[in-house]
This record gives sequence, structure tokens and C-alpha cells, in this order.
Amino acid sequence: SSGNDDDLTIPRAAINKMIKETLPNVRVANDARELVVNCCTEFIHLISSEANEICNKSEKKTISPEHVIQALESLGFGSYISEVKEVLQECKTVALKRRKASSR
Repeated sequence: SSGNDDDLTIPRAAINKMIKETLPNVRVANDARELVVNCCTEFIHLISSEANEICNKSEKKTISPEHVIQALESLGFGSYISEVKEVLQECKTVALKRRKASSR
């Protein structure tokens, strides 16, 4: 990371909520929370850059979920793929329900 203050980061409130939900009875120091934010941001940059390269190589203009899954695999995060596919399916289900509700 360039260390630039203009870099996009995940909102701290979102990270704090995730930490609290994941570890409800654990106190986490502020600098540890900041480190988690930086790690999450770096992970997203890494995955999205790799997915973008895969997308470009397949001569597409839009990064698809498949590109993200391939990026996870190629970067050594293959163990995340089954969970990622479950979340993707949940997102598709929610989106379908929203579309049905809005068309009524």
C-alpha cells in the first residue's frame, strides 16, 4: 500500500461491529483494530486487482463473481471458495426476492 491518506478503507464502525460479533467477550486494542482495517483493505485490493487481471485476460469488461473466485484460487485462498460460493448464492437469493417484491 502507498500509505496515502486518500486510499479507500473499510469504515471502522463496520470492522468494530464484525470484531464484536465474532469475538463478543474479547477486548481488542485500538491499534489492533486499525491493523485489522488495514489488512482487510489490503486483502480487498489484492483480490480485486487479481480479479481485474483475470477479467482482462478473458477479454471481459466487467469483473464477475467467477473472476473473484479464480483470483482467490490463484492467490492461494482456495480454502475460502466454498464459503464464498455460499455467500454468493445467498446474495442472488436476496436480489431475486427484492426484484420480485419491487415488480408487484
